[in-house]
Amino acid sequence: MKVKKGDNIVIMRGKDRGKSGKIMQVLPDDRAVVVQSLNMRKVHMRPRKQGEKGQIISKESPLDISNVMLICPKCSKPARVGYQISKDIKSRICKKCNATI
Repeated sequence: MKVKKGDNIVIMRGKDRGKSGKIMQVLPDDRAVVVQSLNMRKVHMRPRKQGEKGQIISKESPLDISNVMLICPKCSKPARVGYQISKDIKSRICKKCNATI
């Protein structure tokens, strides 16, 4: 996966297209990411204790990794990510401006 927790991304497809946010969680087995305050879903919570009421809360749901693009910190544009190996150090680079991410 070319994105990590804490990266800033922009959503390319879906109902939140064009919005950007920070990755909270990466799910590599499902090839998905959870983005802070985006792709919200309503979740019905059952009461757990005696006398407690059930409630409906909003929760972030995972997005497929193919629907997001990383925002380059240098050029501030959505860009594809490549890898560069120099002196046994593998680093991510922006395909637009060749800056290290």
